[in-house]
Amino acid sequence: MKPPLSSSIRILGIDPGLRSTGFGVIDKTGGKLAYVASGCVKTDAEGSLPQRIKTIVDGLVEIISTYGPQQAAVEIVFVNVNPQSTLLLGQARGAAIAALVTANLPVAEYTALQVKQAVVGHGKAAKEQVQAMVARLLNLPGIPSSDAADALACAIAHAHGGQGMGALSTLGRRMRNGRLV
Repeated sequence: MKPPLSSSIRILGIDPGLRSTGFGVIDKTGGKLAYVASGCVKTDAEGSLPQRIKTIVDGLVEIISTYGPQQAAVEIVFVNVNPQSTLLLGQARGAAIAALVTANLPVAEYTALQVKQAVVGHGKAAKEQVQAMVARLLNLPGIPSSDAADALACAIAHAHGGQGMGALSTLGRRMRNGRLV
């Protein structure tokens, strides 16, 4: 995989999940975004929790090594109806963040509402709307899977000057209606 141009910033977006952790890699050059790669790190649903966590960490370490991102953006997990599911999802998210910070990547964090606002223009967008807008913004030939689209959307939100921890410099500008103003 060729590295980003010297004037580009390569961003890795992560949509954490215990069964499937989505990833998306984009390059930002000036105001333009370019798709690099996306996919999912899938774990064995029958495996033990420690083994599934190891699969997530190993998968992300390989992705970081392959694509050489300079920054990372991770979606923040919200409390689900089932507390046990929330705890497991939080552990998957923690594993993803550990892999990123171990690689010395600055990590920004965004809520699903912030990501949808930045990509679609409103925070209540449906998954299908996010998938379609990601495909459109990155000129993809098809619609990415839900997990990959969410990860790419997280990277796009970061590239558009998101305000999370470790966000790109926006030179005093701010987000309004999903756009940098």
